[in-house]
Amino acid sequence: MSHLAYFKYPGFGDWAAENFHYSQAVRIGDVIKISGQGGINPETQTFPTDISSEIKQAFSNVDLALRTAGGTGWNQVYSVRVYMLDPQDQAATAVLIQNFRDWMPNHRPLFTYIGVPKLAMPEMRIEVEVEAHLGGV
Repeated sequence: MSHLAYFKYPGFGDWAAENFHYSQAVRIGDVIKISGQGGINPETQTFPTDISSEIKQAFSNVDLALRTAGGTGWNQVYSVRVYMLDPQDQAATAVLIQNFRDWMPNHRPLFTYIGVPKLAMPEMRIEVEVEAHLGGV
């Protein structure tokens, strides 16, 4: 698969590649797809105690994964999938939507919001997966 370029960011990305044998992002021509990003701090590998901070960190991790793969960030995202333990949590959903507005003020991507009983790590409450188009970058 020499036409695919795989990427991982420092810290948690390195740990995940070593321990779970996967990459944070793949670039296929002018498209970047990323692995689901949780709200873990990539440097300390710890999760925030509150869901609002976890959501904000997950969005920041998405941006980091996109930039590590050569993108410019959320402005190139056209599709978002969010997996959350409690998608009916109105306060958490409000924080999620505010992050959409903050990170993508000039466009509205496709969006799928899925409730799940568990995520990969016991501390995780949210995971965000995106696809981005580089637009000739």
